[in-house]
Amino acid sequence: MKKYQLYRETVLPISMLEAWDFFSNPSNLAKITPAEMEFRVVTKNLPQHIHNGLTIEYVVKPLAGLPLKWLSQISAVNAPYSFVDEQLKGPYAYWHHEHTFEEKNGMVLMKDKVTYAISFGWLGQLANKLIVRKKLEQIFDYRTEQILTIFKSK
Repeated sequence: MKKYQLYRETVLPISMLEAWDFFSNPSNLAKITPAEMEFRVVTKNLPQHIHNGLTIEYVVKPLAGLPLKWLSQISAVNAPYSFVDEQLKGPYAYWHHEHTFEEKNGMVLMKDKVTYAISFGWLGQLANKLIVRKKLEQIFDYRTEQILTIFKSK
């Protein structure tokens, strides 16, 4: 299984605690996901902040309006510095997303490192090259824009 990586850094004009408060709240993910994906949290009674072992189920429409269920688990939390979410069930053969936060000059350097794989051998590799990688980059571009807009208004 071939694995790919997507890496992003964003400087946030807020404190570590503000960053942690926002990103550790699972309900905020919908605020930074493109509307056309119709992202919806299915899990009821989510806590205000993530914790090790928390599982969250979503429904998302990443391509052609087809709904996909996604079950993720928070597998590591080191508040307020980092957390990891991993896909248990969903569209990827493998999904591991590391979120890290580092204070720098009164701001926060947020890093996203996504390692993912797609099933179906060479067809999956072709799909990644033609569709999946571009879609992930668009999603993370959108996230960056939304995050900066949200925190600029604070």
